[in-house]
Amino acid sequence: MDITGKAAIITGGASGLGAATARALIDAGVNVYAFDLQAGDIEGVNYRTVDVTDPEAVTSAVQQVAAEAELRLLVACAGICPSQRIMGRKGPHDLGLYAKTIQVNLIGTFNVLTAFSSVVAELEPLDSDGQRGVAIMTASVAAFEGQVGQAAYASSKGGIHALTITAARDLASLGIRVCSIAPGVVNTPMMASVSDEFREELESRVQFPSRMAEPSEYALLVEQIVANNYLNGETIRLDGGLRMPPR
Repeated sequence: MDITGKAAIITGGASGLGAATARALIDAGVNVYAFDLQAGDIEGVNYRTVDVTDPEAVTSAVQQVAAEAELRLLVACAGICPSQRIMGRKGPHDLGLYAKTIQVNLIGTFNVLTAFSSVVAELEPLDSDGQRGVAIMTASVAAFEGQVGQAAYASSKGGIHALTITAARDLASLGIRVCSIAPGVVNTPMMASVSDEFREELESRVQFPSRMAEPSEYALLVEQIVANNYLNGETIRLDGGLRMPPR
């Protein structure tokens, strides 16, 4: 699907994977709207302060974008990644932290997906296949190989993976494709604080190339999913062959 001159919403678009995707789409001639709790600094991006866990705020923001531009793409990157064992030295996993992770990563993604779909369903198809739009969600290799301390995070990303085929089926009659990307270890600002030793250990687990992924490689996969009309209902691992060990 060609979305040159059309609009895209990127959640978590002020940093990391979202920011890299915003840059790539701006360069490709797409009108980019970034939903985040903070503003970014990428020239040409329209930043909107939106909490993805607030369904009314999300619906309002999506409708505002649709009133300004022809919305055709959603890339949901907003998320958090806490770490806590189900039973650790300080006791059982904090239920509030677990619930917050599900609320942001899974329910937040669902909020934006439903608001996006309701708007795009009213648009005219763009091609002979009857496509109206594409939604791309962000899972993780933790959806398949959650490590020690990742109960909340793995649950939320496993939910994204499970949602992918269901959403693709639900939205097929409306001409909306749905895919998810499941990154492995990525060189985002979150990884900047880790020690060189830990970074080397992470990279050594990647089959090839033995390094962290760059955010730009996530952005490239977004563009490839958009361009390939036959990609639908799939969670695509972006991990260099990585399979995570227990810890």
